[in-house]
Amino acid sequence: MDILRDPLWNNVRLDPLALALLDTDVVQRLRYVRQLGLAFLVYPGASHSRFEHALGAYHLAGVALRLMDEQGQLANVPTDEPAVVRAAALLHDIGHYPFSHALEEIGALHHEEVARPLLLNGPIAQVLRSHLGDDAPERVFALITGTSTSPLQGLISGSLDLDKIEYLKRDAHMCGVPYGEIDVDRLLNSLVVVPANSATGLTVGVREKGLSALESLLFAKYQMFRNVYWHHAVRSATAMYKRLVAEAIEAGLVEPSAVARHTDEGLLHHLEALPLPPVARTLLTALRARRLHKRALEHPAAVLGGEETGEWLAADYPLTRRVEDALAFELGLTPGSLLLDFPAKTQMLGLDLPMMRRDGSLVQLTEHGWQGAINLPRLSDELYRSARRLRVFTVDRAPVPETALLALVARSAADVRDRLSRGVALLG
Repeated sequence: MDILRDPLWNNVRLDPLALALLDTDVVQRLRYVRQLGLAFLVYPGASHSRFEHALGAYHLAGVALRLMDEQGQLANVPTDEPAVVRAAALLHDIGHYPFSHALEEIGALHHEEVARPLLLNGPIAQVLRSHLGDDAPERVFALITGTSTSPLQGLISGSLDLDKIEYLKRDAHMCGVPYGEIDVDRLLNSLVVVPANSATGLTVGVREKGLSALESLLFAKYQMFRNVYWHHAVRSATAMYKRLVAEAIEAGLVEPSAVARHTDEGLLHHLEALPLPPVARTLLTALRARRLHKRALEHPAAVLGGEETGEWLAADYPLTRRVEDALAFELGLTPGSLLLDFPAKTQMLGLDLPMMRRDGSLVQLTEHGWQGAINLPRLSDELYRSARRLRVFTVDRAPVPETALLALVARSAADVRDRLSRGVALLG
């Protein structure tokens, strides 16, 4: 058993399977993919990698499984399942694009699907089969995508998965902010295997004594989204990067399927060597020099109107790009000088798992809460809509007419497309 030292979890013990997986090129690439994408331009310490996070998730899986085993929770779980779970924890991010989730926002294939061929074929599949059996790659992939029937699925993908615990703790630590405080020991000691909602099967739940620790996880996630992941300068850099890569793809200079094979710096160096369109070249130069677009307009989702107001901005990136250029033209700006940002919806305080009460009975904790314990619906919606913000970024903070812009955002996607096709002024 080899040991690596980690600044967050101290000693990380690696078994022979983990060592073999770490030695593959696919996993080694994660050393050069930052966990928080372009957040290092705002928080200098946020230069930690997906590799470090993967090791942390693997470590937490080992700790959780040992605790559950000591408590007799794995008695009805197949004996080889813990090893498969640890492998899934280590490999869950191998399909990530350079600079984290940003490219998924422009319509690129989800990173879990990018991982499919990497897991089911090639060196990783060979290592998994040699250590865990012929069906190991498929079992690991099912855990990562949340489609497994394993009783331990919830440790890898679910309301209480170890991935969330790890990244929230690590991200807060590396950014130097106090927002990721989670009672990890209490939470892991509260894990329990219980009957699933279906007629047969088992699933991971939490004991009632872990409710406060679970709340700490949910609110740490909210605080990190509000203060780090959706920080205005982080979102400005992300909007610039998205537009840069989209321009290169549209010009036929980059294949979307090839992007995921790059590291962060590898992709930027590759783009620098290409005959980029002027818009992309300008954005790349500005990103390299940290000359970020500035906030010209900002509004919380809570004040935009109905629940679906502006969702086309997050869901239809090609339309958003067309609107950006049309608005820039109307305001006398050059293409790429105005960028729109409305982060994609996320389960800010999503919750759906069984809780074992002190008398041994089970209740299902959902986003609708549980009377007397966690009552999240209204709170979750208000926190989410206050953290999520519509932003307009422009070069040198060029002004944008607020009333006209908000009226445009309130229109339906079909209406916006129609106005574009007819050449009608969007801000008219």
